[in-house]
Amino acid sequence: MKSGSTDAMELAVKPSTASAATTAEGLPRDVGLGLRHEHASAWLDGKAGAGFAPAFAEIHAENYMMEGGPALDLLDRIAERYPLSIHGVALSLAGEDALDTGHLAALKRLIERYQPASFSEHLAWSSHAGVYFNDLLPVAYTGETLARVARRIDQAQAALGVRLLLENPSSYLRYDASDWDEVDFLTELARRTGCGLLLDVNNVAVSAHNAGFDAQSYIDRFPLDLVGEIHIAGHDAQWDGAGQTVLIDGHGSPVSQAVWNLLDRVLEHGGPRPVLLERDNNVPPPAELIPELSRAARMVEQADAPIATEMSHDVAA
Repeated sequence: MKSGSTDAMELAVKPSTASAATTAEGLPRDVGLGLRHEHASAWLDGKAGAGFAPAFAEIHAENYMMEGGPALDLLDRIAERYPLSIHGVALSLAGEDALDTGHLAALKRLIERYQPASFSEHLAWSSHAGVYFNDLLPVAYTGETLARVARRIDQAQAALGVRLLLENPSSYLRYDASDWDEVDFLTELARRTGCGLLLDVNNVAVSAHNAGFDAQSYIDRFPLDLVGEIHIAGHDAQWDGAGQTVLIDGHGSPVSQAVWNLLDRVLEHGGPRPVLLERDNNVPPPAELIPELSRAARMVEQADAPIATEMSHDVAA
């Protein structure tokens, strides 16, 4: 595996090609929630009861790429009240097809309309040979892949006029062809393109279990100074044909204790960061999410500021 070490002063990243006029980058260092239509009255009128107070809202971009209608009407009202994070799920940055210019154009219109505090996408592919797969699929970590994904990130940032945050994937297998470590791969992409990173702590827990690596060591090596947002969510356990447990990034259950432990480690080492609670399936009434929102908010509030001089990273040679 590619590995090496350098101190924080050497971890210079390429300046972003994004226009500074498009977004005021930076979510509040607090806890947000994914926007669900079922929760509209709680967001707008506070009808969930005391304690429902997300600091920002996050949407999946592809759910709002229409020209008008009730979804955009709701989002207009939300954006007047809350900072907004736009999270893309279908740009297929790790794919081999050319980036979809129509998709980029629709995404740019959405970004220009709402001027989000953050825009993020995944290190994954979701289309091939003109066919779209409703999934976020993994990629082999090779030098060839690294160069291709870096070019596509540059293209996306230039087209959209924003600096994107790239999310670490959830994995269910390892490619034999991979000759880069995932943390090194993400760090090098940020160095080459100027993008930031979105650290999905649940994805770390899922991938660590499925691929057999140590989740805490992964967090300890992650370049937390490049992290603009953190995701937490629930996962599910299934069993494969050999009777082995496989964790699935399902977003349909409460956050596990393992993920809370990892979030605590991230905040301890990296200081306060925007944290997003994802609940996309089996969506409960908003009042039932208050304990998790409150727990995460206390953890962010209690986090000490990072000491920059003590930060170091394993960086690809």
